[in-house]
Amino acid sequence: MGQNMRWIWVAVATAMLLVATQVEVAEGKSKEKVCDKGWECKNSKFCCNETITDFFQTYQFENLFSKRNTPIAHAVGFWDYHSFILAASLYEPLGFCTTGGKKMQMKELAAFLGHVGCKTSCGYGVATGGPLAWGLCYNHEMSPSQDYCQDDLKYPCVEGAEYYGRGALPVYWNTNYGVIGDGIKQDLLHHPEYLEQNATLAFQAAIWRWMTPMNKKQPSAHDVFVGNWKPTKNDTASNRLPGFGATMNILYGDLVCGQGFVDSMNNIISHYQYYLDLMGVGREESGDNLDCAEQIAFNPTPPAATS
Repeated sequence: MGQNMRWIWVAVATAMLLVATQVEVAEGKSKEKVCDKGWECKNSKFCCNETITDFFQTYQFENLFSKRNTPIAHAVGFWDYHSFILAASLYEPLGFCTTGGKKMQMKELAAFLGHVGCKTSCGYGVATGGPLAWGLCYNHEMSPSQDYCQDDLKYPCVEGAEYYGRGALPVYWNTNYGVIGDGIKQDLLHHPEYLEQNATLAFQAAIWRWMTPMNKKQPSAHDVFVGNWKPTKNDTASNRLPGFGATMNILYGDLVCGQGFVDSMNNIISHYQYYLDLMGVGREESGDNLDCAEQIAFNPTPPAATS
């Protein structure tokens, strides 16, 4: 009887050891490796990749936006590398320019800044240095064509506030200021002027927009660019496929996309490819589905109300 009990206890102990080992293995599989790169990126699997400052330095920022501080620019002294990196550091742990290998990281940075450069440019055909050298020339809309105030129960217009375009990816309308303000935890509904007073907040708002889906079951610009998104049958039927073209669809919809090869779309692509060249990646790495000329908008503009 004693011998049998001893073997029983051995069997129980062995079983417990096997269970414990399986639990440890399961936990090891479930726990992703995370890394800490200091102030710029920490406590994230994405921080195990290179960070933006590893491959994008001050001199490269200056090359991309070489004319932003010329006397005829409209935001002299406002935009700088430090402000961009501070804003980016909030999103690098979430995958902003830290997803994939170094080439993908650099491509995403060029893609994001391509949008920024185009939307803040005061360049034109015969401008000194060429039309693509004038990104970050503006930090706000110079001559607003309207007041950009619309009825909204959640984000009503605030008396005295003006909701014209501001920022690195210009924000318009009270609703958008409210949504983005919630996203970056700033009261932009009451203080939309923050985006033309603080370059870090202006970049932060733009990166938040890049990283955040605007509607449920839809991807972000980041997702469609880095390959996180798989199009549905409806997306494929609407010519929406992963790549730079879909980033324009998400950010601008049918204001730019689905209209053929119009200048508004071509200019954004040109900035992206120009920055790829300047960063040493090369425009030949632009990727598939570069344009959105034939894409149906994710969120079509509603038809104007008829009287």
